Amino acid sequence: MKPVSAPPAPVETVASEDAEVAAYFDEFAAVDDRWARRNRGYHEQIELVYRFLVPPGSTVLEIGCGGGDLLAALRPSDGLGVDVSARMVELARSRHPGLEFVQASGERLDAGRTFDYVVLSDLVPYAHDLVALFETLRRHSHPRTRVIVNSYSQVWRPLIRVAELLRLKARKPVRNWVTPHDLVNVLGLAGFEPVTGTRRILLPKRVPLLGTVMNGFVANLWPFNHLCLTNWIVARPLPAPESELTVSVVCPCRNEAGNVRAAIERLPEMGRATELVFVEGGSIDDTRGEIERQIAAHPEHDVSLVVQRGRGKGDAVREGFAAAKHEVLMILDGDLSVAPEDLPKFYRVLQDGRAELVNGSRLVYDLESGSMRFLNLLGNKLFSALFRLIVGQQMKDTLCGTKVLHRDDYARIAAGRAYFGDFDPFGDFDLLLGAGRLALRIADLPVRYHARTYGQTNISRFHHGLLLLRMTAFAFWKFRVGIFQRRAG
Repeated sequence: MKPVSAPPAPVETVASEDAEVAAYFDEFAAVDDRWARRNRGYHEQIELVYRFLVPPGSTVLEIGCGGGDLLAALRPSDGLGVDVSARMVELARSRHPGLEFVQASGERLDAGRTFDYVVLSDLVPYAHDLVALFETLRRHSHPRTRVIVNSYSQVWRPLIRVAELLRLKARKPVRNWVTPHDLVNVLGLAGFEPVTGTRRILLPKRVPLLGTVMNGFVANLWPFNHLCLTNWIVARPLPAPESELTVSVVCPCRNEAGNVRAAIERLPEMGRATELVFVEGGSIDDTRGEIERQIAAHPEHDVSLVVQRGRGKGDAVREGFAAAKHEVLMILDGDLSVAPEDLPKFYRVLQDGRAELVNGSRLVYDLESGSMRFLNLLGNKLFSALFRLIVGQQMKDTLCGTKVLHRDDYARIAAGRAYFGDFDPFGDFDLLLGAGRLALRIADLPVRYHARTYGQTNISRFHHGLLLLRMTAFAFWKFRVGIFQRRAG
């Protein structure tokens, strides 16, 4: 719903080159309900994908909002719908009086504020000047804004024409059949960077069970994915480097007493301030006592201890993040198989804006002898390939424990955790899936992976490997299949 103290409505302006499109949709407004019912399955599927991508309570700008149903379905805290058609704007205002709608060309919009999400659903075919449109949207974006664009695939162009001739689809004044490559290029010209690109919807009609199978499973398989009806791109504004930040390094450790001193002494100072937070639980080698002794022996370092209340590394990371006090959150495994000296590289990538979640990748350089068993290596490669399919971003090593992100972005991941549930005892999938759903830019950073110098691994190859497979199947369902199941609310 619109806030009580909402900014003034933007000036309603429509470019002359949009007059033809505006006139068409002015007439179309009278039959919008009838065509919406006829193609209800397609519109429902579009809505479900957007509801997966846009968290409720976000601020949302939709260009080409039509009757406003999609914008209302996203449940924004501040929603602005823009359309060139005065009649469609009137229809949207009557349907959704709690939202704001204006008549304007996207290229000429001046809303006077920025938004968390900008939605362009089936708008690209009618746009007159895509570069000008995206440049305007850049002015309505803050650094964490996501622009989501979906448009028809050219593969379906003949079928859409046949559907129009058979009166199964309304014939509309389409100007552009733009390829995903062209959209990526135009976004770049306007100051945006694509984060993900996917194809969705093989069956645009509502058919119980078959629709879920076709759109949730088959649409993700080669070569059928090339036959999907819609292309989707999620983009972010090109980043600008940030000023120096403060850093919290969280180190989960169980039975790592021999590594505590090295972790403190080898950890570099980063940004304006650096703290080290040990999280210990369930050790049998006096790890907790060693942490306390080393804290006393190194008063010049900002080091603290959190006694873990729960179990598992994922829980330890969450408890450590909750206790951390700085802007950047880092994970350093207690075995020090990724060197503490590598963490400034992660910091620089995050500070420069080159990524929003920096993921360590142990699979670029040759592995040190004894650092990773052969079956573990195969498992890592398998999970990485599956995650690329699921999330739509390149990740070579999903199971490296070293991950770095902003505190604010972690808070957003945590706020949406209920969608996936507390299913990950390690914490890696929790962060990557949460970041993937928010379309945070994930980047791999190559690291050298070293063999242990103390203790034994806490990972069971077979037991935990089966658990990871179940988690991966669950992630595929939530990202690719479950979104096409209509949920209440």
